[in-house]
Amino acid sequence: MDARLAGVDETRPGLLGQAAAPRIAIIDIGSNSIRLVVYQGLSRAASVLFNEKVMAGLGRGVAATGALAPDTVELAVAALKRFAILARAMQVDSLRAVATAAVREASNGPAFVARVRQETGLDVEVIDGETEARAAAFGVIAGIPEADGVVGDLGGGSLELVQVAGGEPRERVSLKLGTLRLEGARRKGGARSLARFVADSLDAVDWEALGTGRPFYAVGGSWRALAQLHMHLNDWPLPVIHHHVMEPESPARLVRTLARISLKSLRDVPAISSARVPQLPGAAHLLAAVTQRLSASAIIASAYGLREGLLYLALPPEARREDPLLAAARAEAHRSGRFCDGSDAEVGDRLLCWTDGLFSEEAAALRRIRHAACLLADVAWRAHPDLRAERGFDVALHGNWVGIDAAGRATLAMTLFVLNGGSVPHPLLASLSRLASDEALARARLWGLAIRLAQRLAGGTADILARSAIAISPEGLVLSLPQREDALYGEAVARRHRMLADALRLEPVLRLQ
Repeated sequence: MDARLAGVDETRPGLLGQAAAPRIAIIDIGSNSIRLVVYQGLSRAASVLFNEKVMAGLGRGVAATGALAPDTVELAVAALKRFAILARAMQVDSLRAVATAAVREASNGPAFVARVRQETGLDVEVIDGETEARAAAFGVIAGIPEADGVVGDLGGGSLELVQVAGGEPRERVSLKLGTLRLEGARRKGGARSLARFVADSLDAVDWEALGTGRPFYAVGGSWRALAQLHMHLNDWPLPVIHHHVMEPESPARLVRTLARISLKSLRDVPAISSARVPQLPGAAHLLAAVTQRLSASAIIASAYGLREGLLYLALPPEARREDPLLAAARAEAHRSGRFCDGSDAEVGDRLLCWTDGLFSEEAAALRRIRHAACLLADVAWRAHPDLRAERGFDVALHGNWVGIDAAGRATLAMTLFVLNGGSVPHPLLASLSRLASDEALARARLWGLAIRLAQRLAGGTADILARSAIAISPEGLVLSLPQREDALYGEAVARRHRMLADALRLEPVLRLQ
C-alpha cells in the first residue's frame, strides 16, 4: 500500500473480466489540515473516489514554540489511523503520504513521523520546500494548462511563490507566511501588526524576477475560501471555485469587507468551513499585498494544487500533454455513452469533423469547446426525455471539469441544453448571460442544433456520419447523403434540418450523391 505513484500498475481486475483503473491515494499532511484523496486511475482525467479533510492544525504549535503541539499531534495521528484503515478497505493500489512545512520545520517532526509509522503503518515522506512548490505549480498547470504568471500556494506554515510559463515552473520564492502565522500576528496586535508582519516579509522578494503584470493563481484552502466569499458577495451564478476569476482590486475590497463583517455572518456563507473563518482576514491581507506588488492582471483561483501536482508528475510525458477537458469528456463518453462499447468517444470525434463543415473558420479555442460538446453529446440519454435538456445543462455547467473557464462552461451548457431538445429562451439559461457573451451563446445554440441534427441522422453512430456531410453553399444549408441511403432522410431528420437552417437564415437542401 505504500508504493509510490510511479510504480503503479495501470490496470486492476474489474467487472466482467474488464481491466479497471488503479486506485491511487494521496495523504497530504499540511500545517492546517490533513486530507486523504483517493483517485480512480492514473490518467489526465482521474476521478475522485473519496476526499476527506481533518483540520488538525499541526502548524499552530510550530508557529508558537517551534514544535508540534501535543493536542494537534493526537488529532493528526487519529486522522491518519482512520485514513490508513480506509485505504486498506478501499484496496488502493498505491498510497503516498507527504508532509509539508509544519512537520518539516518542527523540532519533533521526526518523532511524529516515527510514531505515525508505528501506529498506522504509513510511511510519511517529509518533502522539502522545493518539492512542495514544484508540485503546487504543476498542480496549477494540470488544471489550467495555459497558466502563465505566478502561482501562490498558501498553506498553514508557508507561502510558496512560483513563476509558471510554457507548462513549467521557473523562479521560486518560499516565505514563512502561512495562515497560522498570519493569524498569530493579527491576534497579537490587530490589523496594524498584521500589516507590518506581511510588509516586512514581502520586502525582501525580487518581484521583477517572479514576473509582474500577469495573472496570479491562488492555491490553498484559505484563498479558496476567499474566492467563495467573493462569489457570495457578488451573487455569482456559477458555484465552481476552479478557474474563478477575480479583478485585481478584489483582494483590497475583501480586506475592507472582512474588517466590518462579523464572524457569525462569515460562518453563514455557504461552502466556507467554519475552521477557516478566523484565517480569512490574514489571508485576504496577504493576497492583496502580494498581488499589488506583482501588479497582477487578475487573480484566478485554482482547486488544483500539491496533490494534483504529485499525480500529474507521475504521468508519462504523453499523458501530461493531453488536454484535461477533452480527456475528461472522453472518459465521460466511455462511461455514459449509449452503446457502452467504447465507440461513443469515436462518435464524438466524428461529430466534431461533421460539424466542422459548418464551423471550419472557428479559432482553435472555440473548436476545442465544440469538441468537448461533441464528446458529451450522449451524456443525458439515460434521463427522462422531458429532463434531458436540464441534465445536459447541469453536467456541462457544474461538471468536475478543468481546463475551462466560466465562459467556456456557459458555452458548453448552452450547447448541451439545445442538443438535448431545450428551447431558447428558457428560465434556466438566464444566468448564462453573466458568464459568456451574447455572441458566444448564440454560437453555442447553433452548435447544439447542428449536433442534434447529426445525432438524429446517424442514430448516435459514427459510420453514417462518415458517409454524410453538412455545409453552407449558395443553395442553402446542404445535407449530403449517399443515393442508396436516401431513406435516412426521415421526417424527424428533415425537421431538425429545417430548424438548423432557420437558425442560420438559410433554406434546407438535401443532396443525394
